[in-house]
Amino acid sequence: MKKQSFSSFTEKIQKNLKKELPGEKAHQIMEALYAKYLTLKPTEKTRNSAILMLLYPIGNEIYFPLIVRNSYNGFHSNEVGFPGGRFEISDENLIQTALREAQEEIGVNPDEVKILGPLTKIYIGPSDFNVLPVVGFLPHRPNFKPDSREVQQIFELKLNSFLDPNILGCSEISIPGDLVTTPYYEVNGHKVWGATAKIIIELLSVLKL
Repeated sequence: MKKQSFSSFTEKIQKNLKKELPGEKAHQIMEALYAKYLTLKPTEKTRNSAILMLLYPIGNEIYFPLIVRNSYNGFHSNEVGFPGGRFEISDENLIQTALREAQEEIGVNPDEVKILGPLTKIYIGPSDFNVLPVVGFLPHRPNFKPDSREVQQIFELKLNSFLDPNILGCSEISIPGDLVTTPYYEVNGHKVWGATAKIIIELLSVLKL
């Protein structure tokens, strides 16, 4: 991506998010090659959830945060992902879900976040969630406050770094009840794969529209 002002960058994303989204075409690039969950489909019991991809400038670069979740008895224990979680009855919509979860997990003030728009929903079979990725931005670097109950670590990643083919890999990753063969991004000593990787690559595709 060429250097540009942060305001023109966010304006471009907002404009492109209103076009037809890359969706499955982008997701397939980071889809698992083998996993039992690939045969699973949403049902009437599938739960809705949302994540926030929060963009902000540091110098002339665009960054966003990912979190490492704490250990717990579940499919996403110790995984790297975006702040987010399930829709609650008190939420007005899934955008509010994304903002609320980001406030709870990483301490971002929802009143300061400007929403650019959603990406394509992604179904996560193992945990039976339909996830809406919401893209938002802050004009400044956030003062993160991780929730120690849910978050091991927050790390800030340069969006441009995901254009580097040297961080791409493919290997087997163990999850409860399955051994997944999948492509991933290697960042900060962690493998970023699954829905998180799909969200990142779809945003990169949106920037090319």
